[in-house]
Amino acid sequence: MKLAGAAVCLVMLASVALAAPNPDRKFIYTGQAMGTVISVFIWHDDEVKAAKAAEAVFAEMKRIDGVMTTWTPDSEVSKINAAAGGKPVVVSQETFEVIARAQDVAKKTKGIFDITVGSFKGLWKFDQDMDNSIPNPVEVKKRLALIGYQNLVLDKKKLTVFLKKKGMSITLGGIAKGYAVDKCVKLLYDQGFTNFMVQAGGDMFVAGKKGADPWVVGIRDPRGAKDAMFATGPIEDHSFSTSGDYERGFVKDGKRYHHILDPRTGQPAVKSRSVTVRAKDAFTADAWSKVLFILGPTEAQKVIKREKLDDFEVVWVDDKNAVTMTPGLKSVLTQLKPPTPGI
Repeated sequence: MKLAGAAVCLVMLASVALAAPNPDRKFIYTGQAMGTVISVFIWHDDEVKAAKAAEAVFAEMKRIDGVMTTWTPDSEVSKINAAAGGKPVVVSQETFEVIARAQDVAKKTKGIFDITVGSFKGLWKFDQDMDNSIPNPVEVKKRLALIGYQNLVLDKKKLTVFLKKKGMSITLGGIAKGYAVDKCVKLLYDQGFTNFMVQAGGDMFVAGKKGADPWVVGIRDPRGAKDAMFATGPIEDHSFSTSGDYERGFVKDGKRYHHILDPRTGQPAVKSRSVTVRAKDAFTADAWSKVLFILGPTEAQKVIKREKLDDFEVVWVDDKNAVTMTPGLKSVLTQLKPPTPGI
């Protein structure tokens, strides 16, 4: 799968401040990386410094993409996939740590999150190859035999990654953007910025405020217009990540097909339309949003309670179009309207 995840799911509502009496202003920069739109919002008094920082963010996003994509043969992830069933591949400390964190989530969720779902690439087509085709169930079943985080072997001392079965593939599409956002947040903090937002598709981190006011984000209506929101709320020093079924997918014969696959079935997950996670970092929000999307609100809340996830809040729009929020978001988010009905 491409490193795209749900495309821009969170709509920015922050307004531009007047130049006086506060000299700080909101500077906005956009670019492309990791198969999606990258946006950087910086609240600062020095436009030149802000522009240089945004340029560094875009460069870091592209660097990480080059290492972790599956769309170029020379990336570290592509080399792991090419050697599946053959030999372990030595990778950088960075790639090893990202895969190790993914494996940790896989173990905690008993495979609901599983980066070996990349083995479905080319069978389900939800990227540039999307042609609204539905794969033969027999072929899906064959690929299911290649899915299983237990067959991904890590050697911490040697920094190697090994896929046991020939034909297996991993994808970091469910976590790489969250990881990249966190890296760029650190980059901005290290340069002295404290009030900003970094967004990569549906993954975002919000730092500080815009002057005396909080940054405000909106959560997209899954069946509404592209810029329609069903809820808004102030966010400070937290990540927001949305996984939705509405960006990379299609409707055929009255049924919606999309890129968030349930590793247990090899089919698009059906219990949610969108899931938005507020967490302390973007990697956590990105990875767990996929899990909670697949499980739906009832089962997912049991997992959240079992794992005792800290500083972690969620809002679902489920398959029946009902909205469910964890307690910590009920007092933060304002629901503007019910989500739009539809397939």
